[in-house]
Amino acid sequence: MTDPLYPNEELNRLERQVDNLISLVHLLGNENKALKTQQSNWTVERAKLIEKNELAKNRVESMIGRLKALEKD
Repeated sequence: MTDPLYPNEELNRLERQVDNLISLVHLLGNENKALKTQQSNWTVERAKLIEKNELAKNRVESMIGRLKALEKD
C-alpha cells in the first residue's frame, strides 16, 4: 500500500501510467490504420494478379486449341 503521507507521488505515478496508456493507444491506432491500408493494397494487387493469370490461361488455352487444329490438318 502507499504511504498516506505521499498522495502526490501516487497521483504522479498514476498520471504517468495513464499518459503511457494514451501513448500506447495512439501508437496502436496508427499501426492498425497502416495495417488496414497495407491489407487493402494487397487485396488490390491480388485481384490484378488473378486477372493477369486468367488472361494468360486463356491465351495458353487458345494456343493449345490452334495447335490441335493444326494437328488435324
